[in-house]
Amino acid sequence: MSKVATRFAPSPTGPLHIGGLRTALFNWLYSKNKGGKFYLRIEDTDKERSKEEHKQQIIKSLTWIGIEHDGDEYIQSKKIEDHVNIALELLKKGKAYKCYCTPEEIEEQKKRAKQKKIPYIYNRKWRDAGETEAPKYIKPVIRFKSKIDGSAILKDLVQGDIEIENNTIEDFIILRNDGTPTYNLSASVDDHLMNMTHIIRGDDHKINTFKQIQIYEALNWNIPKFAHIPLIHTIDGKKLSKRDNASTLDDYSKIGILPEALRNYLLRLGWSFEDKEIFSLKESIKYFNLQGIGKSPSKLDMSRILSMNEHYIKNIKEDELFIKLKEYCELFKEKIDLKKEEKIKQSLSFLKNKAKTLEDIYKNSKYIILNEVSFNKEDLKLIDNKSKKIIIDFVNKISNLDTLSKDNLEPIINELIKVNETNFKGVGQPLRIGLTGSKFGPGIYDIILSLDKDDIVKRLTKVGH
Repeated sequence: MSKVATRFAPSPTGPLHIGGLRTALFNWLYSKNKGGKFYLRIEDTDKERSKEEHKQQIIKSLTWIGIEHDGDEYIQSKKIEDHVNIALELLKKGKAYKCYCTPEEIEEQKKRAKQKKIPYIYNRKWRDAGETEAPKYIKPVIRFKSKIDGSAILKDLVQGDIEIENNTIEDFIILRNDGTPTYNLSASVDDHLMNMTHIIRGDDHKINTFKQIQIYEALNWNIPKFAHIPLIHTIDGKKLSKRDNASTLDDYSKIGILPEALRNYLLRLGWSFEDKEIFSLKESIKYFNLQGIGKSPSKLDMSRILSMNEHYIKNIKEDELFIKLKEYCELFKEKIDLKKEEKIKQSLSFLKNKAKTLEDIYKNSKYIILNEVSFNKEDLKLIDNKSKKIIIDFVNKISNLDTLSKDNLEPIINELIKVNETNFKGVGQPLRIGLTGSKFGPGIYDIILSLDKDDIVKRLTKVGH
C-alpha cells in the first residue's frame, strides 16, 4: 500500500473555524503517526468570497498550533483546467450528460417536491435525451450520471458501515453552465492528483463522499479510505458556526490561550486514549488513531479550555511563560519596558497564581508594567484618614532602608498593626490599593518586592496625602 497521505482543504472565505482546526489536527496527527505526509489544499474557487488575508490567517493559525504541512500549498484555482478536462472525459465516456433545464424548470421541480413533502431530486429529464433535442439558446450544465439501482456501502473508518440507496443521490452537476467545476468534481480530481490515501473530514460531508466515490469508480481511480468526524456543537447542543463566539482561533489567542493547551483540548474533543488527559506533542503523534474517535458530536466547553490552559500555565517553565506573555502583550496590549522585564520574570511565580489565561497574568502584572496605576473608584473610597496615616508612616519607615526584603519589611508591617490597633488586612489593604489601584491582587510582600523603591514611595505618597 502507498504511503499514507492526508490533506486539510479549507476555503479562504473567512477565518479558520475551530472545527476546521480540529479536522486539520486529526489529519496531521494521523499522517505523522503513520510516517506519512500531510498537505494543505486551499480551495479558493469561490472568487467572490476568497481572500488572500483569510488564506494567510489559515496558514498562520495552523503554524500557531504546531501543524506544519508538507510541500507547498496546493492552490485549487490553479487546477481548474484539470477539473474541466475530467468533466469532458466523463461526458465522452457516457458517465455524464448535458442538461438543458432552465432555472425556472428546476425551481418548479423543487416546489413540487416541497408540496409532496419529499426530498428534491432532479428528475433526470436530459439523462437519455439526444443532442438533436437540445435547445440552441440554452447553455447546458454537465451532470454526472449517478447510479439508479441498488445500494452503496461506505466502509467509514470512524462511523462503521453506512449504507444508502443509490437512487437517493441525484444526477449532480459537475460543470456549471459558465464552464466552472463544482465542489464534488474539483475535490475528487484534486484528491486523485494529490494521491490521497485517507480523507478525514466532518460528517456533514457523508453525502459528498458517496458522490465522489462514484466519480472515482467511473474513472477507474483508486478510492481513498474515508473517515467522518462528528461535528462540534455549542454547549447547548447546537451546531457550532462561524458566527458563534470563540469559534475562530483569534478568539482564543486574544484572551491568551496557549497553543499547546488548545491543541491538547482539541485532541481530546471527541477522541480518547485510555484515561489520559494531558498529551505532549510527541505523545499526541504516538497514540493518535482513528479508533479513538467517538461517533457522537462533541460540545465545545470554554470552562474546560480554561482549565486545560491553567494546567499548562502552571506547568510550563517560567522562562518560556515569560516569552509567551511578552509576545502576547506586544500583540494585544502594550510592549513591556525592558527595565520592567526582570521584575516580571522574578514575580511570575505569584503573578501566574490562579491565572487561567495570559490575559489574567497581564492583569495581575499591570501594576508593574504601567508607570501610572488606574484606581478602582470604589476601592479608593476605602482609603480613609486612618489608612492615609498608615500609608505615610510606611513610606517614612522604608525611606531609611537601602534595600527591601521580607525580613526588613515584616517588622515594619507588624509595628504598624500594633500602633494603629488594627490587623494585617488593615495595613495590607491600603498599601495594596495605593500600589496596584485595587484591593484585589497578589500578597502585599510580593507586590512591594516586585516594584522599585522609588516607585513605591511615589505611588504611596500620591494616595497618602
